[in-house]
Amino acid sequence: MPEFAVPDPVALERLREVRGFVLDMDGTLVLGDRNNQGLNPLPGALDFVQTLVDLDLPFCILTNGTTRTPEQYADSLRHVGFPVTADRMLTPTSAAVELFVERGYRRVMVLGGKGITEPLEAAGVEALPPLRGTSVDAVMVGWFRQELTFDALEAAVFAVFDGAHFYSASQSLFFATAEGRSLGTSRAISAVVTDITGCAVTVVGKPSLEALQTAARRLGLAPSELAVVGDDPELEVPMAHRGGALAVAVHTGIGHAESFTDRAADVRPHLDLPDVGELARLLRG
Repeated sequence: MPEFAVPDPVALERLREVRGFVLDMDGTLVLGDRNNQGLNPLPGALDFVQTLVDLDLPFCILTNGTTRTPEQYADSLRHVGFPVTADRMLTPTSAAVELFVERGYRRVMVLGGKGITEPLEAAGVEALPPLRGTSVDAVMVGWFRQELTFDALEAAVFAVFDGAHFYSASQSLFFATAEGRSLGTSRAISAVVTDITGCAVTVVGKPSLEALQTAARRLGLAPSELAVVGDDPELEVPMAHRGGALAVAVHTGIGHAESFTDRAADVRPHLDLPDVGELARLLRG
């Protein structure tokens, strides 16, 4: 790794103590197009996941995407060679379901597709389309690109004016694709709603602590026993620090070798690596 810093021995020692892994998807394991189709494994990614399996290290994959249900994401990863079952796959909706049930929400307006509506309905939460005049407990925004209309934005705004709480799958500016950075729809829609209404937005995907805690519960571990691996400096590393997990950054998506140069030590990754293939080598070594 001549162009990368030598891993800190303290971080390497902690890596050996990690009991489970939370992995990002786009930009860490795979890259697809801007519509999240045509996934291809990134260098070293198949070997890395197989290494986790061989070493009997539990893992889950936590994406901020909502274009599919967790089961459908798992299918798409298996199709390109990853040994991923549905129970290993999490999306922002996974955390939203737990949060909405806990808060007693019964009706939620969704600016998004089946990747949000199906898990909500399965949990007994009515998922309603963005139509003005609809009475709801909350508004949930996710992937909503071609379907987005001014009428949908207006419906979300007036639902918030009428007292609905506002939730976003992600507030990331961009996500990684094979074509470069693409604008995140959740952030764009949220910008309109929050600017007009003045409401707060609650993020249920990364880098929220709720998302990490959902992953930890899925693995049956405490957040502090986990390593979080990802490419986006604004997502995985901050989330890891919030939960006391080991933060591992890779440079195959949004982030690069200079991403953390000017950041305080307490928000830098514990391990900053070129790709997950190098992480596999460290685990085997």
